[in-house]
Amino acid sequence: MKYKLMAVDMDDTLLDNRGRISEKTVKIIRNIVQKGVVFTICTGRPIQGVEEYCSLLGLKGPVITYNGAVIVDTGTQEVLFAQELTRDDAGKILELGRRYDTTMCIWADGRLYGNKMNDRIYDYQKLSGVEPQPAGDFEELLDMGITKILWYDEAGKIERFRTQLSPDMFSETAYCTSKPVFLEFFSSRVSKGAALAKIGDMYGIRREEMVAVGDGLNDLSMIQYAGMGVAMGNAQEEVKRAAQFVTSSNDQEGVRKVIETFWQ
Repeated sequence: MKYKLMAVDMDDTLLDNRGRISEKTVKIIRNIVQKGVVFTICTGRPIQGVEEYCSLLGLKGPVITYNGAVIVDTGTQEVLFAQELTRDDAGKILELGRRYDTTMCIWADGRLYGNKMNDRIYDYQKLSGVEPQPAGDFEELLDMGITKILWYDEAGKIERFRTQLSPDMFSETAYCTSKPVFLEFFSSRVSKGAALAKIGDMYGIRREEMVAVGDGLNDLSMIQYAGMGVAMGNAQEEVKRAAQFVTSSNDQEGVRKVIETFWQ
């Protein structure tokens, strides 16, 4: 089987624990891209938090952002696909977050808003590459249309929040942890797996010709969709069980080893 597309999560997958990509990994990614492989970053981040890495890797194709809610062509900056939360669901998530007194990172119209301008929101700024603004009136954000909401709190609290929620509380919203301290909410119409299917249609690439690599529960859908689903060595156990192949950890160049396994 000749794989034509590689989809890779960013945090704790492509990036090491210092937020870097090793020189060897950069070189091997550039090599397969030059040979015609579509290399797609799939992340919960916005496009602003991905651009420097796309430039480093020489990518000019589709990038999956906001866990699949927005697909952007990095070459033209054209938005190829976008799906917001419903207004009712977004309002419920904001009200629940306020009730739990948790930090909320709210994405609307490509901008980042925070209900609390605290250390957590500024820490999230480093990941996203976007300066946060005070959320102010939630009604104004709901009128703008909200792409994603992320709760940021202590890992134990995030797990408690997750178990206290149920899918039937919302009409069209999915939620999952991307890091132990992040609980992300986005439209249930989208996922990283669904975004891969859309890119496959755009490029004429079958799912059997795709490799998807990740570590978190928000990566499950693409790992299960791709012909070759790969879990990082540092992945959650549920992700490893769903994968067909387990590579080494993000701090041991796991992505590079995947390329060496399936393309060389």
